[in-house]
Amino acid sequence: MRFEDLLSRADDETLQLLLGQAPLKLLLTLDAQLATPQQIRELILRIYSAEGLLLSPDKRQILFDLLPYESAHILHKVLRLPQNRNTYQELKLAQFRRGSEREQAMFDFFGLNVPLQEVHEQKPATQISTGRYSLFNHQRDAVRRVVSALEEHPYRVLLHMPTGAGKTRVAMNIIADHLRKHEPTLVIWLANSEELCEQSASEFESAWNYLGNRNIGVYRFWGKREIALDEVYDGLLIGGLAKMYSATKQKLEFIMELAGRTSLVIIDEAHSAIAETYKLILDALVRMPRPNPRLLGLTATPGRTWADIEIDKELSEFFARQKVTLMISNYCNPIDYLVDKKYLAQVHYTSLYHEGSTKLTDTDIRKLQNCFEIPDSILKRLAEDELRNLAIITKLEELTKRHKRILVFAATVTHANVLAAVLTMKGYDAASVTAKTPGMIRSRMIEQFKQNTPEVRILCNFGVLTTGFDAPLTSAALIARPTKSLVLYSQMVGRAIRGARVGGNLSAEIVTVIDYNLPGFRSVAEAFNNWEDIWE
Repeated sequence: MRFEDLLSRADDETLQLLLGQAPLKLLLTLDAQLATPQQIRELILRIYSAEGLLLSPDKRQILFDLLPYESAHILHKVLRLPQNRNTYQELKLAQFRRGSEREQAMFDFFGLNVPLQEVHEQKPATQISTGRYSLFNHQRDAVRRVVSALEEHPYRVLLHMPTGAGKTRVAMNIIADHLRKHEPTLVIWLANSEELCEQSASEFESAWNYLGNRNIGVYRFWGKREIALDEVYDGLLIGGLAKMYSATKQKLEFIMELAGRTSLVIIDEAHSAIAETYKLILDALVRMPRPNPRLLGLTATPGRTWADIEIDKELSEFFARQKVTLMISNYCNPIDYLVDKKYLAQVHYTSLYHEGSTKLTDTDIRKLQNCFEIPDSILKRLAEDELRNLAIITKLEELTKRHKRILVFAATVTHANVLAAVLTMKGYDAASVTAKTPGMIRSRMIEQFKQNTPEVRILCNFGVLTTGFDAPLTSAALIARPTKSLVLYSQMVGRAIRGARVGGNLSAEIVTVIDYNLPGFRSVAEAFNNWEDIWE
């Protein structure tokens, strides 16, 4: 049966289930003529593709209900399903493992090709890297001050450099210097996502080719990768937070053995250092057996919160109030220097003020006062605010006249999907990526967004592009997700301000949706100095 014939059987209610009620409602508000059944079918295929619909368990079940009984019976036999229940129940309960014969049979039945599974190059857990990796003057100064701090009690320091200033490159020089001075020894790098782990591992391999003085191990320990502990002695171990925490909880001897061989621990995104998961690992690594273990934190935002000074003080005290900040002669703020030298784009911040129809109740206000972040219930209501969404769509259409690559940070998963659907229907090349987007499709959308092509592309997302995402051509971001976290706000802004000298743009535009009665921020330069008082 042709897939197009199957989809043509969908009535209005089924089409609404496949597309989603929110985008359909907004389309009807904009222009009812945009929401004819045929146009909705075309929109569903443009957004999800026929293959993507079949790969989605929820949408696949809806599609199976559209099959004529005879076709359903044939598909049931083709898939060799049991006869325990009726035909449609068996089809909807069937499992389709990626790459399986059953999956191939289903796609053959609908006359479609099975999408190729994305093949990631799996580098081995241990890889040999052998050894010039230059730094700018301000970066070399930061290296000298960090190294000096790590040589004296309390042997811990936080390196505070803004996004785009070369924090990782500076850290790799510090690690290489440490490995050359201490032989054999183990350095551990901790990060909270697999993308950040792989970026760090690959960057170190490049650095050690120029800076190394011997063959050492590069140990990858995250995701499904495992390491042989008795082989881990001399080199750099990159550990995913979740993997390290799980291994430590299962067997404390694991972290204790590593601690006995480790002389330097690096924490990426160090504002998370006092979180429970990090503290368990760090207490074992830097407060246990080996004398004078060193601890280096890396961050663009040396605080965890915007308004809770006690939590921020705890972070400061964890690093013994020792902080090395990028210092540039004749500049009060290093971000001004980075902009002048085109490492960062000249950023224009604008606000999209919107009162909308979302009113805060007394309960909402109490939650805002007592929570570190905006409650999900409030974010959900904002995402469903049609007037707010119309203002966002209008602003994005304005941005397309000045920018080729635009990032949108939505308030919820549904919000990202709604905005992308409406933009697509209005003729823009728009996509939505969230944690629920299948990995293969998410990677394809991100790669298309990153390509240097002339058309305007808009990428809406929720929760997946704040760290570990590098698309230098991005020159505009619309932040529709309110947050009390200056860290999160800085991370979102950082995705769009790469300068021309490092493959980005001369200028960038950040639009922040300001919802009345909710907190908001204005610039990364403002964030850079926000926590200075707690480190004095």
